[in-house]
Amino acid sequence: MAEQTADMYASLRSNVGSLGQILGDTMRDHLGENFLEKVEQIRILAKESRQGDADSRQQMLTLLNSLPDEELVPFAKAFNQFLNLANIAEQFHTISRDCDELVCTPDPVEQLLGRMLNSNSNEKEVIDCLTNLDIDLVLTAHPTEISRRTLIQKYSAVVDCLAEQENQQLTDREKKQTHLRLRQLISQIWHTNEIRHDRPTPVDEARWGLSTIETSLWKAVPDFLRQLNDHVETKTGQQIPADICPVRFSSWMGGDRDGNPFVTSVVTEEVLLRNRHAAARLYLKDIVELVGELSMEDASEELKALSPNSKEPYRDVLRDLRQKLRNTIDYLNARLEGQAVEINHNDIIWQLEDLKQPLELIYNSLSSCGMRLIANGLLLDILRRLACFGIHMLRLDIRQDAERHSDVIAELTRYLGLGDYDHWDENEKQAFLLRELTGRRPLIPSNWQPSADVLEVIKTCKLVASQPATALGSYVISMASKPSDVLAVLLLLKETGCQYPMRVVPLFETLSDLTTAADCMTQLLDIDWYRGYTKGMQEVMIGYSDSAKDAGVIAAAWAQYHAQEQLVAVCKKADVKLMLFHGRGGSIGRGGGPAHKAILSQPPGSVDGRIRVTEQGEMIRFKFGLPKVAVQSLALYTSAVMEATLLPPPEPKQQWRDCMQRLADDSVKAYRGIVREEPDFVAYFRAATPEVELGKLPLGSRPAKRRVDGGIESLRAIPWIFAWSQNRLMLPAWLGAGEALKAASARGEADLLKEMEQQWPFFETRISMLEMVYMKAEPNLARYYDSCLVPEELKHLGTKLRASLQLGIDEVLSLTQSEELMSHTPWNRESVKLRNPYIDPLNFLQAELLARTRNEDQASKQVELALMLTIAGVAAGMRNTG
Repeated sequence: MAEQTADMYASLRSNVGSLGQILGDTMRDHLGENFLEKVEQIRILAKESRQGDADSRQQMLTLLNSLPDEELVPFAKAFNQFLNLANIAEQFHTISRDCDELVCTPDPVEQLLGRMLNSNSNEKEVIDCLTNLDIDLVLTAHPTEISRRTLIQKYSAVVDCLAEQENQQLTDREKKQTHLRLRQLISQIWHTNEIRHDRPTPVDEARWGLSTIETSLWKAVPDFLRQLNDHVETKTGQQIPADICPVRFSSWMGGDRDGNPFVTSVVTEEVLLRNRHAAARLYLKDIVELVGELSMEDASEELKALSPNSKEPYRDVLRDLRQKLRNTIDYLNARLEGQAVEINHNDIIWQLEDLKQPLELIYNSLSSCGMRLIANGLLLDILRRLACFGIHMLRLDIRQDAERHSDVIAELTRYLGLGDYDHWDENEKQAFLLRELTGRRPLIPSNWQPSADVLEVIKTCKLVASQPATALGSYVISMASKPSDVLAVLLLLKETGCQYPMRVVPLFETLSDLTTAADCMTQLLDIDWYRGYTKGMQEVMIGYSDSAKDAGVIAAAWAQYHAQEQLVAVCKKADVKLMLFHGRGGSIGRGGGPAHKAILSQPPGSVDGRIRVTEQGEMIRFKFGLPKVAVQSLALYTSAVMEATLLPPPEPKQQWRDCMQRLADDSVKAYRGIVREEPDFVAYFRAATPEVELGKLPLGSRPAKRRVDGGIESLRAIPWIFAWSQNRLMLPAWLGAGEALKAASARGEADLLKEMEQQWPFFETRISMLEMVYMKAEPNLARYYDSCLVPEELKHLGTKLRASLQLGIDEVLSLTQSEELMSHTPWNRESVKLRNPYIDPLNFLQAELLARTRNEDQASKQVELALMLTIAGVAAGMRNTG
């Protein structure tokens, strides 16, 4: 195993070394040889310290503590950028020609089709499943992406250079040019500020989402579908239809107003216009290229009828589309500038069919005239982009807290003299809402002047009503717990003129809400009117972030699993199809982790060809930022959903369920015993982590807290996770797990746990995620933060938490019967180990800078910027923030 690991790292280490060398040359040119030697000395000492050399650690700390203010920023920048370049090299390695088979596994769809079609599986069943897949990846409005957009673009250009260097046909001159370009890019990166000056707006966030599509997914989607079609054709002799796309994309960026006062109806309207503008611009570029390609004359009678007597019928039709797209862009530009524009819908691309129908006509004409080879080129790519992105690029979800809708109804009932809705019980609320939903008279008076907050909710609903259904995804209700939470939104949409049945989706996110989710949905689906509204499809969102923050990862995971099982049964009884929407984060503490394993560990019957999943922050870049990586990610999602549908995991044995419930009960008791019941916990958390300082980092548009005056209970899940990852304790991702596993062993359930880990995908995935987070945790670093930052009277809690961490590690190693964590995934293990000598100095420096800024009345700008850079660097090294 050691030899294999070394072999698979050979080309990666070569690229890391090459990029590190160029970065070192850049630092030498800018700051001199002495500075570079100091950086290298600290790096070597950190590596030796990792191997247990106490003298090296002390020398490193002495050097770090003696850095003058003017060297703090460049030092933090040096290690920060080395970690970013290491990330680039590793990401590139997975798509490199030199990628070892231990890392770059074959296409998962090809493997799945091979397994299924070589067995007794029904070929028609496989093809039907594939053509009916509905996988919706939702780019969320929580950009924990710490890197600036301009730097991300430069990182992508570095990847292009690494790919070019692998070209065996390059001349010496071309090799020199590529190396020169790498030097220029890394110099540009070095001289660019890593930290944004201003907090991004919701519109900025939406632009980031669009840029991922423009720079990567626009190419990746047709590439993936072409690859998918090749696999299907090889195995079955059939082609997948041109108008299907198993994976589509939606967005919360600009639509998620839950706790974000900066997302208004005006902002949402602008984002919708920008989404459409981006789509029109990209389609125009494709159509212009297609005009140049389709110069042939032979065409079907149907196509010729569109341009009689033409020698170039394809070009004539395409030129008309080209002009309509230009008109569309002009129209959208005017709208974005605030102009009220009157337009003839026949002159622009107003609906999907305006673009799709003529392109399909061209495709069919080429195919029928013996030119299928030509039809299956760029034209087919455009049709497949239309199937994925439509003309709106990203379907925008709207998300709002349940209380905001309740406030609207309550203010309205008080105004109308009907009583106070907020004081009614659930039955009274439902009766009122259903009466108004089925009634014909309007409820909202034209002369009513509501409060500002209520007016904003109504404006949002009016905006929803004014949009075509294809521009929007779901209306998600945060903190939903009762049927009235859903009915209230439906009433507001009706009253503001919405003419189509928008999906209204309750989000169950706390432990108690997950426990009662099935009861809530049973009550809703028992209402005849509501069941008719659903038209046979019910979407429900499962929250991972807040449930884990509420109860810890073990109890939350079991509650999520059990809630899904119950929801499947409820919808089956009501004869309604269920679409589960998984609100996962990038980190383990927020339900993150490898998507393929996560999907395959869901309860049997809960996927059934349909799934929605959030993709958040830096995970969008890691999964979809490069076209080839994006193709891999799309293939992983497709294969996982197909496998979960056609080969669902086994039903867990009753004894597994009982054991899991005991684990959940024990873990939530241990978790809440610290987070809620330990009187010193909040003070310790704020002392031992940079939680307060994170508020200064302009990560995303949302405030760090739901309420400005709130305590830790109102802290959002992202800064909660981010803060603990910075001091390397990683507490939210494991707290309570070790105690639960130990209690199970003490009850004589050790053999049962091993059976569950080996035979139950759900439990195996939980243990695998624990291994990964334990591997990333560094108790010695957390201890150092305590020594620098935590008052003496609070240090007992740090000691207790580190003991809990070690208990969890010991219990997991005993369960997996391994000598070291992640021994079965050497690539991931080595990936973590590769970064540690570069993250450690940033952690040690961060602790010192935190102490300095907290003890000084006003820290210098260099110290504050250096602190922000250490936060960015640790985040880059850990490969996730929130």
